[in-house]
Amino acid sequence: MQLDEQRLGGSEVFRGRFLRVNRDEVRLPDGTRASREYVRHPGAVAVLALTGDGELVLERQYRYPLARTFVEIPAGKIDPDEAHEATARRELMEETGYSAARWTWLGTAYPCIGYSDEAIHYYLAEGLVSGERALDDGEFLEVFTLPLATVRQMAGSGEICDSKTLVGLYWLDAHLAKAGRDG
Repeated sequence: MQLDEQRLGGSEVFRGRFLRVNRDEVRLPDGTRASREYVRHPGAVAVLALTGDGELVLERQYRYPLARTFVEIPAGKIDPDEAHEATARRELMEETGYSAARWTWLGTAYPCIGYSDEAIHYYLAEGLVSGERALDDGEFLEVFTLPLATVRQMAGSGEICDSKTLVGLYWLDAHLAKAGRDG
């Protein structure tokens, strides 16, 4: 069955400092036309930073669109022409002060496929060394660590409900299982 939609034309309807919104007209598989609105996103990384004691580095941060504070893994957007792993290293240092001796790519996920082209690239950071944070202007967050088992319980209970963090935990558990580690 042919499922692809064919772009007939479109335009950018909003350009912000970070996001862009496009509206396209498409031809559907049955030949009819439809409109598609979607967010163009520069891409992001997310970091599962594990301490030598098996604790996960987490952040508590207020998120304006939902008017609440969330528990999350460190993450951030990719700058133009920046390699994914370089972004991961930069974001971990800026947000938490940690650097890592070992980096492992875990996978890529697309969090909002119905309305955005955002891709999040996940990395495992190990061999952590504590240092100074360098938060962006206007960035406020609390950094803390918890045992991985506690983080899993918080995810299962809904206390951790940020999708990037939940996906990151999945990728981390899959990696640990493949490596014969229980975390």
